[in-house]
Amino acid sequence: MCGLVLAAGLSVSAAFADGIEPGLWQVISRTQTGGVIGPPHESSKCLTPQDTSDLAIAFSPQSRTVNSTCAPIERSLSGSRLNWRLTCKGQLDMELTGEFNFDSPRHYTGTVQTKAAMAGMAMIDSQQNIEGRWLSACPQ
Repeated sequence: MCGLVLAAGLSVSAAFADGIEPGLWQVISRTQTGGVIGPPHESSKCLTPQDTSDLAIAFSPQSRTVNSTCAPIERSLSGSRLNWRLTCKGQLDMELTGEFNFDSPRHYTGTVQTKAAMAGMAMIDSQQNIEGRWLSACPQ
C-alpha cells in the first residue's frame, strides 16, 4: 500500500517588513469534500521567532512518500501572498495547491486543495479553508 504523508506546515513566517508575530496561534480549519463542509477543527501552535523566519518554507507541504515520486515544489511569494503547488506520481498520484494571504501580523487565511488518484480512480478531492489568529505570547 502506498504511504504518502504530506504535512502542510501551519506555522507562520515573515510576510511584512515587521513579519508575522511569534506567539501562540489559534488555527481553525474546515474541510470540504464532495460539496459537504465538515465541522471546524481548532488547534493551537506556539511559534518561535525561528518558526517565523521563512514564510515560504513554513507554509509549504513537506513530502514523505513511499511508492511515489514528488516533483520539486513550485512556490511564489509576492508581498503578503504565498502560492505553492506540489505534484507526486506513482502508486498514488497527488496534486496539492495552496494559497495563503497574510493580511496582518496577527492574522492569515489559506486554502489547500488536495486531489489524489490511485490506478486512475479518484480517491480524494477536498479543499481545506484555514484561518490563523494570534492569541498571545507563548506560555513559558
